Amino acid sequence: MFDVIVIGAGPAGSTASKALVDKGLSVLMVEKFKMPRYKSCSGQLIKKTIDLVQEYYGKPVPEDTMCVPTENRGMIFTDDKGRVFRYEQEGLNVWRSSFDKWLADNAAQAGVEIRDNTAAISCEETEDGVSVTLKGERTYTEHAKYIIDCEGVVGTLKRKIMNATPKLIYTYQTYNQGSIDLDYHFFHAFLQPELSEYDAWFNVKDNQLVLGVSVKVKENAERFYAQFISYMEKEHHLRIEKQLKIDRWLMPWIQPGCKIDYGVGRVFFAGEVAGFLNPMGEGISAGMESGHCLAAAIVKHFGDQEKIYTDYKERTEALHNYMKRQWSFVGGMADTFAEMK
Repeated sequence: MFDVIVIGAGPAGSTASKALVDKGLSVLMVEKFKMPRYKSCSGQLIKKTIDLVQEYYGKPVPEDTMCVPTENRGMIFTDDKGRVFRYEQEGLNVWRSSFDKWLADNAAQAGVEIRDNTAAISCEETEDGVSVTLKGERTYTEHAKYIIDCEGVVGTLKRKIMNATPKLIYTYQTYNQGSIDLDYHFFHAFLQPELSEYDAWFNVKDNQLVLGVSVKVKENAERFYAQFISYMEKEHHLRIEKQLKIDRWLMPWIQPGCKIDYGVGRVFFAGEVAGFLNPMGEGISAGMESGHCLAAAIVKHFGDQEKIYTDYKERTEALHNYMKRQWSFVGGMADTFAEMK
């Protein structure tokens, strides 16, 4: 029996796993995709994330995870009235596949057992722990005292345990060769309702122009994307020479109050599957911090489930309040998010 089985090898899962083994617990981390896994993400590391990497991993983000331009200088918002707001902050531009793999490798070096190409398909509490049914090359069962679910928005275990389907935001983005009259060192967010049902964005990775929109009804994605491209051509002289790739992905649709699901029984939630997500889809820092907080609570109160929950909530209170302030700020910037004020 493992002390803890962690589901998902993203920032939340790897950070929680490493923190647990560093304190002497036995940990299995499973990932349904083959590592390095691909994730549709801007890969913009804000200063908070950079600081958390140094604090939790004892080393800086390595250069081989980064892409050009390596330096991110902040965000530039265009609100629903077309007004532009510039927020400068130190940051980095990484490929999520490389960054997540580096985090997982550090967890493995600390003593975490990792199995990729392995999906968690169900779990059941037992008298002294919880059993998890895993499917890789074969279907089998592992046992642990606790489960940490870090699967992200489409978490299989959470949907089965809570018998609920999460509200989702659908994203559609493309990678392109071309040119545009915008500063490549910033992440650009556009909140005009005629361009998306949530937000639209532009950033650059290894000289590829990344343009995307998010919608509440997935059938509307391509229509809004076409409107966004027309807007970028007119306002910022976008010229697409060749489309390289199309991405479709999912994000949690954060509701007013920013509700957090901490877990059910011996299965705890961290990262996006718990509801920790900042505006514009920034979930890396929240995932790492919530995973580390949960690990610390488990280590401190390993034999007392109720105290783990209480401690976990207390440790993430500042993170939750920060998240609510950020969503309220965006709510005051655009009517699209007015309900979040």
